[in-house]
Amino acid sequence: MPPPLAPFRTTVQPGWIDYNGHMNVAYYVLAFDKATDGLLDHLGLGEAYRRTTNCSIYVLEAHVTYDRELRLGAPIAIDTQLIDADAKRLHFFHRMTHGEEGYLAATSELLALHVDLAGPKAAPLPASAQEAVERLLDQHRRLPAPPQLGRRIALARRP
Repeated sequence: MPPPLAPFRTTVQPGWIDYNGHMNVAYYVLAFDKATDGLLDHLGLGEAYRRTTNCSIYVLEAHVTYDRELRLGAPIAIDTQLIDADAKRLHFFHRMTHGEEGYLAATSELLALHVDLAGPKAAPLPASAQEAVERLLDQHRRLPAPPQLGRRIALARRP
């Protein structure tokens, strides 16, 4: 099955390595943030949109899973899937894999809000962005739901 969007690609940088010898958790989030920029650009809601409209997208909630380590110089590919949306909010999911070996390294599920920065206050997406969101949702609703979608954090108690 083709990826939900063209993947964001990067490489694990020297400054991203922690004292355990692998990519630090903060840099997983940084890489996911760059993939979010790609989604927003695709929807017409990126940096240029913010400059011309004084509106932007704010993340309200994020859930990250760390599945397998990435080391210095490892190529990274992040696929993005739009899960749902309404007039003001976007729910999307990122899947980070090793860019050559293909194993799952991490996931990130996010809920974001369209904000008029003059308030600041929540505001409906403009019609052009809403149309782009609907087109992408139409494609992505045909994709299987990621197994990590909607997970919660809890301690598993054994009797």
